[in-house]
Amino acid sequence: MIKIKYFGALVARTKLRGENIYFSGLKLSQLVAELELKYRLNQLPFSVAVNQKIIDKFSNPILKSNDTVSLLPAFVGV
Repeated sequence: MIKIKYFGALVARTKLRGENIYFSGLKLSQLVAELELKYRLNQLPFSVAVNQKIIDKFSNPILKSNDTVSLLPAFVGV
């Protein structure tokens, strides 16, 4: 199971704080592309963290069972 967490404006867009996907072996870029289509996230700038480490959302690490993927909205301010 891969846990997905949403924060800020992404919670409002998805109407979820999180969800679980019950398989592993998925590339991060594939997951992000599917979520962007499902929730129309392409209009919102966001960063991605895997297991609390921010990484390039277009990178292709293979997600494993028990990974947590967090979608973080762009932060403004100092």
